[in-house]
Amino acid sequence: RTLDLKREKEVIQTEKKALVDSINYAKRIQTALLPSQQKIEEHLGENFILFLPKDIVSGDFYWVETSGDWVLFAGCDCTGHGVPGALISILCINALSRAVNEYGLVKPSLILDKVAEIIVDSLGISGEVKDGMEASLCAFNRKTRELYWSGANCPLWIAREGAVYELMEFKPDKQPIGQVV
Repeated sequence: RTLDLKREKEVIQTEKKALVDSINYAKRIQTALLPSQQKIEEHLGENFILFLPKDIVSGDFYWVETSGDWVLFAGCDCTGHGVPGALISILCINALSRAVNEYGLVKPSLILDKVAEIIVDSLGISGEVKDGMEASLCAFNRKTRELYWSGANCPLWIAREGAVYELMEFKPDKQPIGQVV
């Protein structure tokens, strides 16, 4: 009996190691899809990103893209955590990039509408599947200094420094991307 338990333990440990190794490799892929700190600084200047995934891979991500004078950037939270969330995040990163690069969109609300369409088409979402993301998406024009924003169930906070610090919150649309609420 003890020998059987020892063999079963070894099998479980081997399978666990293979699974964790696979997830760690997936983290390398997911990290490669995130914009580098250098790219972000190049387009947005001084900044910081607080990115603390709950699991090895994550359904949360940040995204930056440029189009002409526009810098587009977003913070997003996809359905699920861990591996399922990471798979949806890859789909959503691709959809955001396609909306800008393939469809030529720079207005945040139009980008999120197109992303919703791409996600629904990609996942074949029917009434029973609830995969998608919440997003806060900004478009900043480097020449005119205009900032446009749209949120899919994810607000925008702007902190301003003056005589006193001011924190402004802008409420999002309550509809997440890809889900029917």
